Amino acid sequence: MSENNQTAAQEQEEKKIINIVIVEDFKLTRVGLRCALNENPDMKVVAESEDAVEGIKLIERCKPDVVLMDLGLPGMNGIEAMVKVKEFAPEIKIIALTSHDREEEVVAALSSGASAYCLKDIDPQKLADVVRDVAVGVCWIDPVVAQLALNAFPKVENIGFLPNKSQSEGRIPLTEREFEVLKHLVTGKSNTEIAKELIVSVHTAKAHVCSILQKMCVNDRVQAAVKAVKEGMV
Repeated sequence: MSENNQTAAQEQEEKKIINIVIVEDFKLTRVGLRCALNENPDMKVVAESEDAVEGIKLIERCKPDVVLMDLGLPGMNGIEAMVKVKEFAPEIKIIALTSHDREEEVVAALSSGASAYCLKDIDPQKLADVVRDVAVGVCWIDPVVAQLALNAFPKVENIGFLPNKSQSEGRIPLTEREFEVLKHLVTGKSNTEIAKELIVSVHTAKAHVCSILQKMCVNDRVQAAVKAVKEGMV
């Protein structure tokens, strides 16, 4: 292999590595996250911080692909930090981490710009899968977090969102199958998991998700889940 080809191959290999910054004030948790993620050959923790102010500086300097952001940081909290990061680097994907079950914190995080919302007791391998998904633009919500958000909003009758309802009446015309898919979206399931639940192909599940996003006038799965919860669709 020529030197140029070797260089190109090395650059291509480097591009596959997901660079990560961790912002977490509890050292033991921070070390655990770093060790767990660095065990994956396609991931590298390039920097870490115990507070939001320093974390923002590191993120601006390192320009990582993914940030793991604790919500309960001292001083500037994680939600404020995520908003600031998105202002100067909207392309950076953020995974919000929380150990709390407070509904108000979950609801606030849902509008902070994060691509995923995880509880800190998430299985390390599942977290690695979430990082990979988030790095390529997929959004994910921990099922427990989704349920907390669901509990925070008053329920309305689902019938207003069933098929054949007019958009002019302020209702979203989802088909019965799309409504089933939406319920799985709110619980944080991936396209593959939805396909298994509904006994359809992953391609079909993805097509349903795309149709739901278009009909709900949202950009991603997280926004769809949030809107579904806020409007009592599930």
